[in-house]
Order: sequence, then structure tokens, then C-alpha cells
Amino acid sequence: MKNIFKVIALSFALFLGMNTANAQSLKQDQDRPEVVAKKQTADLSEALELNGDQQRSLFRALVHHKAGHKRLAGKTDSASTAEKKKLDEELQTAMKKILTDEQYKTWLTLEQ
Repeated sequence: MKNIFKVIALSFALFLGMNTANAQSLKQDQDRPEVVAKKQTADLSEALELNGDQQRSLFRALVHHKAGHKRLAGKTDSASTAEKKKLDEELQTAMKKILTDEQYKTWLTLEQ
């Protein structure tokens, strides 16, 4: 009887521990560049009426941009500031290639 009670108590403790670990990993995943880029791609896709190829290209460009900014987060020296500016310019160039002229103008107004 004692063994059954110990097994039930251990199972209950493990079950509670799994829920806590799962909740922490979900919170951490929200800051990943891929997650942020996916949400932003979905929002822009709706606003700009993007086709499938544009969505894929836009997602890749946004992941590159977000990952670069995350890597440089917290750095305030002039080299990292120049790198951030370069990342922003690369995103502008990529958007100009991916989007049509009308979509690009709309995106510029959304960014401001």
C-alpha cells in the first residue's frame, strides 16, 4: 500500500514539473527571430496581399534582419550601430526586390 502511494505521489510531482517546464519553453520561444518573423510575415501578407513566393522571400529577409538585430542587442558601440544600419538597409533593399512598387509604397507607410 505504501508503494502505491509513493508511485502516485511521484507521478503527480513529475506531472506538475512537466507543465512548468513546458510553460517556460513557450515563453522563451516567443522571442526567437523565426517566431517574430512568422507573425510579421502573416501581418504583412494580409495587408499587402502577398503571393506565396513573396511570403517565403519576405520571411527569409525578416529572419535575417531580426537575427542580426538580436545578435547586436545591447551593444552600443559605433561598430554595432553601423552594423544595425547596414541590416536596415539590407532589409530595405530586399523589400524593394520582393514587393511590387505599389506594395513597397504601402509597406513604407506601414513602417512609419
